[in-house]
Amino acid sequence: MTDMQWRAEDFDAQLDACDLNCPLPLLKAKLELNRLASGEVLMVAATDAGSQRDFRAFASLAGHGLLREEVEGGVYRYWLRKA
Repeated sequence: MTDMQWRAEDFDAQLDACDLNCPLPLLKAKLELNRLASGEVLMVAATDAGSQRDFRAFASLAGHGLLREEVEGGVYRYWLRKA
């Protein structure tokens, strides 16, 4: 499936990192990504506003695809495709 065909409902694993402060959401996401195969998608939910900067930088530096990010009701959601 290409990124153009991908939908937010399509993910292989999810992580609830709500109520965790920086850097825990990112560290837990990194551990979860280590368990996934290349090309699989992890959806992360977090409440730390700083996670936006962290996840953008992490995806860029690590080579993972940040497919989507959204915020609703104080919950930040990220979809990462493992490199």
